[in-house]
Amino acid sequence: MPAPPATFAEFYPYYLLEHRQPGTRVLHFIGTSLFIGLATAALLTQQWRLLGGGVVAAYAFAWVGHFFVEHNRPATFQRPFLSLISDFRLFWDLLRGKEKFSGPAGA
Repeated sequence: MPAPPATFAEFYPYYLLEHRQPGTRVLHFIGTSLFIGLATAALLTQQWRLLGGGVVAAYAFAWVGHFFVEHNRPATFQRPFLSLISDFRLFWDLLRGKEKFSGPAGA
C-alpha cells in the first residue's frame, strides 16, 4: 500500500476518505471537543495533567472510530503532523457545516 501524500493539500482529501463513516466522524468530533475543552481548562487552572487527559481522550475516541467503525488504521501512524492538522480541520469543517457528519459524497 503506498504511503499517504506528503503535503497538506494532497493529504486532506486522503484523510477525508479515511473518515467516511458517520460514526468515525462523530467520534473524532467528540474527541477533539474533549481535547479543546480539557486544554482550555488546563490553561485556565494551570492543572497540566488535564492537557494529558485531553490528548488521551482525543486519541481514544479517534482510534475507536478507526478500529471499530471505519475498520482502518489511523493516518496518525503514517503522517502524524498532517493527521493532527487534519483532525482540527475536520472538526472546524464539521462545526461550520462545510463537511457533513454523514461523510463525503459516495461514501
